Amino acid sequence: MAKRLIGKLYVQVLIGVALGIVLGVFWPQVGTDMKPLGDAFIKLIKMVFAPIIFATVVLGIAKMENMKELGRVGARALIYFEVLSTFALVLGLIVVNLVQPGQGMDVDPATLDTQAISTYTAAAASGSGGFTDFLLHLIPASVTDAFAKNEILPILLFSTLLGIALANLGARGKPVVDVLEAFSHGMFYIVGMVMRVAPLAACGAMAFTVGKYGLGSIVSLGKLMATMYLTCFLFVVLVLGSIARMSGFSLWKFLKYLREELFTVLGTSSSESVVPQLMNKLEKVGVSKPVVGLVIPSGLTFNPDGQCIYYTMAAIFIAQATNTPLTLMDQLIVLGVLLLTSKGSAGVTGSGFITLAATLATMDNIPVAGMVLLLGVDRFMSEARAITNTIGNAVGTMAIAKWVGALDSARMNQVLDGQAVAQPEPPTSATPAAEAATPTDKKSLVMH
Repeated sequence: MAKRLIGKLYVQVLIGVALGIVLGVFWPQVGTDMKPLGDAFIKLIKMVFAPIIFATVVLGIAKMENMKELGRVGARALIYFEVLSTFALVLGLIVVNLVQPGQGMDVDPATLDTQAISTYTAAAASGSGGFTDFLLHLIPASVTDAFAKNEILPILLFSTLLGIALANLGARGKPVVDVLEAFSHGMFYIVGMVMRVAPLAACGAMAFTVGKYGLGSIVSLGKLMATMYLTCFLFVVLVLGSIARMSGFSLWKFLKYLREELFTVLGTSSSESVVPQLMNKLEKVGVSKPVVGLVIPSGLTFNPDGQCIYYTMAAIFIAQATNTPLTLMDQLIVLGVLLLTSKGSAGVTGSGFITLAATLATMDNIPVAGMVLLLGVDRFMSEARAITNTIGNAVGTMAIAKWVGALDSARMNQVLDGQAVAQPEPPTSATPAAEAATPTDKKSLVMH
């Protein structure tokens, strides 16, 4: 029994996290030196990240029989993303005002050393731009440039256009589709190999975090951290739990199904680290390939629920800690600005800090220097952000699939009840949903 349990990936990741904490506490220098283990794992995943998104999106769209459904899925996904991210921002704003974790700190912004956050503020300044710049950024200088830089949205745009082209070519495009099908299987096989070192990566990442920042930083700003974790928990249980119920599945069973991915996110503190295997598992649970291919990659940018909670909470915390008075209108302005800036954040560690710096830089009343207060514990809160982002995008994909009629409910119930084996190994044939469909009902399974 114990041997079988040790063989589970999520148990190995948990052991890695525990060992990392021990190393960071008792041998901090050794823990700090283990940072490359976590970095290497994320780089290995990102190595196949763009090819998997490309193949999944192109194949999903190329096999669609009604191109009008593509716009329907995209439009509903954007509506869902906007509503959910707004919910997350508002929830963070409400909880931070109720708990007031920064009250009583009485910090003078003029006494803070901003050298430590200069890298983030510089990155925020260089990355700032208007809506026109955002739209132009969607169009890559070249296809190879988008893949070389791992830029999600330009890759998504090109993949969508190629998928539409292949769908319209019909039989002439089939050889390309067949090649991409084999290519996709190869990419997922690579992911399976990389995931075997996830426990080692989790150990290295956690050892670095504890070794560099120490447990003392957790104690000193423990109230803020506790508030952040509590808010993320409430969002997952109340908001995402309600969406899961309305979509016809149990959130608890769904999280149990994704436990290996969630523990990997906990160890690496990056929602991007599990995107390929998350896409694979969502297909196996009954979501059609087009929905998975469109919703998961775009959700990384447009639906960062955990980071949205963090943004409003961190901004108001800085105001409370520095005794900066904020009226209701001031807080609504913060909310409005974050509705725009939060959509540009990525799923990698540190991106939330840069986005927060960009947001505060556009406002006059909250001191950017106050971000120094967050520097020591930001890394410890990134786990909560990453896990909430991952769960939010996974539940969102299921909900959108249900909304557009692209969810095989019978297969979903079978998999979540443990009646079907759904290991995250690379698929050996067609999409599970397509396999389950008969020739007469395959069209209705992909889209209604």
